[in-house]
Amino acid sequence: MSKLSGTRRYLALFFPWLPAERFTRSAPKPPDLPLVFAEKQRGALRIASVDARAQALGLRVGMPLANARAQVPDLGIVPHDPVLDQNWLDRLAQGCARYTPLVALDAPDGLILDITGCTHLFEDEAGLIDDIERRLIRLGMTPRHALGPTADAARALARYQTRPAPDEPTAIRRLPVAALELDAEATTALVRAGLKTIGDLAARPMANIAARFGAAAAMALRRLLGDAPSPLDPRVTPPPVATERRFAEPVASLPHATRILAELVDEAIADLAERGKGGRHFRATFFRSDGLTRSIAVETGHATRDAGLVMRLFAERMDGLRDPLDPGFGFDMMRLAVPRLEPLAATQLKLEGGEVRAAAVTDLVDRLATRLGRGGVRKFVAADTHIPEQAQLALPAIDAPPPTPWPAPEPGEPPLRPFYLFDPPQVIEVIAEVPDGPPHRFRWRRATHAIRRYEGPERIASEWWRRRDNAGLTRDYYRVEDERGRRYWLFRHGLYDEKPDPRWYIHGVFA
Repeated sequence: MSKLSGTRRYLALFFPWLPAERFTRSAPKPPDLPLVFAEKQRGALRIASVDARAQALGLRVGMPLANARAQVPDLGIVPHDPVLDQNWLDRLAQGCARYTPLVALDAPDGLILDITGCTHLFEDEAGLIDDIERRLIRLGMTPRHALGPTADAARALARYQTRPAPDEPTAIRRLPVAALELDAEATTALVRAGLKTIGDLAARPMANIAARFGAAAAMALRRLLGDAPSPLDPRVTPPPVATERRFAEPVASLPHATRILAELVDEAIADLAERGKGGRHFRATFFRSDGLTRSIAVETGHATRDAGLVMRLFAERMDGLRDPLDPGFGFDMMRLAVPRLEPLAATQLKLEGGEVRAAAVTDLVDRLATRLGRGGVRKFVAADTHIPEQAQLALPAIDAPPPTPWPAPEPGEPPLRPFYLFDPPQVIEVIAEVPDGPPHRFRWRRATHAIRRYEGPERIASEWWRRRDNAGLTRDYYRVEDERGRRYWLFRHGLYDEKPDPRWYIHGVFA
């Protein structure tokens, strides 16, 4: 056991033929030929991945495609798609979340699981691994696995040995120095020095290794041996509140699964109440018996412990799914996670029902956002800026911060800002008595308006970091009233010492 790992146990899964098995699984009729996956590298088509048959014929990653064709004429060639491979690896990681919340992607073709304390549902580690491999094989995958006291050790054993090792420390020392995954020059230098295995390298003083082969080689060796931390970066941070249900017989009925989800929500709400918290984000994950998973998440605009509200949001989300929830051969596990919590204390309702009305509006926003998407319902939020068109932001109502009071005019004073703003401001032609004076009349939308009254100027300077471009000119705003009593908000964009011929704009109209 390593010095730093304690009793932690890690399981590494390596999929040597992941692109080929992903393609074969999804293709309508995959070709009955050895497969290679090609991509353009350094101006030429090269092999990025192969399947088992192509490798048995001597084809290797990095080989020019022309050479591969000359060596194997009957060859199936598929464009390499690393995005689809990554998406499939992520789906495999979601399925492995049934065993442990700490699942890390080891891109492009591996996973690492922290299975410490996760074997209580199985007889031992072997039982857990058998269950994982059974589900992966059912999905058409060929996994290689290895256990280790550190994440780096498990990963190296899975990738650089063909069979699981009963004696992990000995197996680690038998690994080739390539398991350190240094650059090609450093690996070649180690081999030329006669250090072909990890055991050969571990027998040398660490200071000598760092001095001769670099600090990276010494650190990689220490992490592999467990003498330095080997942290795991899970794809999903374990939520503070989670509840799950496992089934001896898979649940193939969606109404039954919905009833169980309601029970999980009740359990999570009870946990939140004990903590004095409310949930803002609820995520339900359905684990199918064939190894695939499906997650559905809902969010609320405020912290809540209302189980009925959460279930209504889940019902809205399920009804609006483009790809309906399919149990397949049934769900053998369901999990509800609450990854986002906020303090939620008891509130006193107003006698006239004010708090009740506010809660009803918030619930309506939550339902609309669940159905239309988190960006489908927006809320205006005041911004700390004096530029008029930037004084408010339209943010998703789910993410908008608590409302702050808008600045109000003095009692009895007219509003300083118009009810309606043009975005962007519209160009107008202005006649002024003096170049830098107030407007006398202006022409807008083919009509001339004679100004009877005006108020201003209200000078608004630009932000200092924008003064070098045209958007950073000073603005002189005027509130004007024409001869028919209509009121407008005009501004001159730029002073005469900033711009030889500043233009005029109408920015809004008053009610």
